Amino acid sequence: DQFRILTISEKYNDYARQIANQLSAADIRGEIDDRAEKIGRKIFDAQAAKIPFMLIIGEKEEAEGMVSVRQSGQGDQGAGDLGAMKVDAFIEYFQGLL
Repeated sequence: DQFRILTISEKYNDYARQIANQLSAADIRGEIDDRAEKIGRKIFDAQAAKIPFMLIIGEKEEAEGMVSVRQSGQGDQGAGDLGAMKVDAFIEYFQGLL
């Protein structure tokens, strides 16, 4: 998998599916982690699975039509927060890395 969408709560699962469909249409592979776990646990699990990108979705992201992007393997801490961006901007960023 190239990404994992992490939802803050189950309220954002529909938005997560919309994002996953957009990424799939751009040939970016991934899945949604919609477990009833705290976000810290979901991030930890995604890092342990060596998922390159975590897309975090909560109330603010859904309201603004964005995703908060976290990239694994950046810097000494093991992950880098790339901030919030539109899905199209993430797709462009991702494809620019290829």
